[in-house]
Amino acid sequence: MAPLRVAIAGLGTVGAAVADIILSRNTLINARCGREILISAVSARDRHRDRGVDLTGIDWFEDAAEMAMQADAEVVLELIGGEEGIAKTVCENAISSGRHVVTANKALLAMHGTALAKAAENASVGLLYEASVAGGIPVIKSLREGFAGNKISSVHGILNGTCNYILTTMRETGREFDDVLTEAQDLGYAEADPSVDVDGIDAAHKLALLASVAFGAEVNFHAVHVEGIQFISADDIAFASELGYRIKLLGIANQTELGVEQRVHPAMVPIDSPLAHVEGVFNAVVVEADAIGTSVLQGKGAGAKPTASAVVSDLIDIARNTVLPTFSVPLSELSQPKTVSLDNRQGPYYLRLMVLDRPGVIADVSAALKEEGVSVEVLLQRGRSEEGSVPVVLKLHETVEANVRRAVEQIAQLDSVVERPCMIRIEEL
Repeated sequence: MAPLRVAIAGLGTVGAAVADIILSRNTLINARCGREILISAVSARDRHRDRGVDLTGIDWFEDAAEMAMQADAEVVLELIGGEEGIAKTVCENAISSGRHVVTANKALLAMHGTALAKAAENASVGLLYEASVAGGIPVIKSLREGFAGNKISSVHGILNGTCNYILTTMRETGREFDDVLTEAQDLGYAEADPSVDVDGIDAAHKLALLASVAFGAEVNFHAVHVEGIQFISADDIAFASELGYRIKLLGIANQTELGVEQRVHPAMVPIDSPLAHVEGVFNAVVVEADAIGTSVLQGKGAGAKPTASAVVSDLIDIARNTVLPTFSVPLSELSQPKTVSLDNRQGPYYLRLMVLDRPGVIADVSAALKEEGVSVEVLLQRGRSEEGSVPVVLKLHETVEANVRRAVEQIAQLDSVVERPCMIRIEEL
């Protein structure tokens, strides 16, 4: 059988790692897919940079968009990144030229996935993206193939290694967010501008894709409620442990009778739950379905080698002529489910207040909660202060999100409350 010829757009850490796997494990790959995978063309900004891989004899294109149309290749790998610009053009050009596309670009797919999938289906080519979610964990393949006979009700998990590293280190060391973030940047776990990670945007991109595949729905990034971890303090993490929880940034997508709920935010999970023990830069995805029950997939969610491994797995599928609909079902079968508002969420809550240490404070807080029908299960207060403020922690009984939010707004207006209350949802997963 003729080799599968591949063009690589982008030779950063992931692109170079993909090239290395293809070149160094050629015999293994051939044996597993019955066909050689051959790199026929590459494109990157700096032709002369040492990437640790021998690209001698491979066609070099200065313009990745041109390569996507002109290269002698059946597949184009888009490993440039970014939701617009050259990455989008490379994918569009490759598809319009009748070439399969493999990408690790979750931002591009979260924003333009449905349109690109439609173009790919019309051109009878594949759009594959295993590497875009959870790095080396084969979660897209599991949802599209392993769980294909299941009706999936929920997919949730830890989808961002940077945030998980920060929260893990805060718990282990007692240090504050800003200090640990700086360390994560020094170690290369966080970008110089970490906002996409710590604001929850990266996890939201991934969740939008997971929800689409799991529920056979059009990608709808704008339906995802997004919160980051910047407001989490060392006190919150310590109080969480005292209450029997750990704080994780979670992505949660649920198929409900009212529609699809998608949200990314910090949450407290029970210490004995599987997600509580996913530490550092690792990711985990939990799938709940009617036939399999609960299944947990865990592993390295980022890094050059795990991501490259996922890219190569997509290439092997193409070499085997196993190209499935982009989001589990043909475009004509994709649903447009109603978005479920987070106001409808029901569950327990954690509330931390910084208050002046004086009589009547708890009574005022209780009155605000009572007015919204919210009751307190646990109250914790540490120490006394003659001049400053003290933390007061409330664990609230299960209630409705909208009620808690209204109560928090009232509490924030109290003269005795010296900073914005910290509310964290408790997820009994």
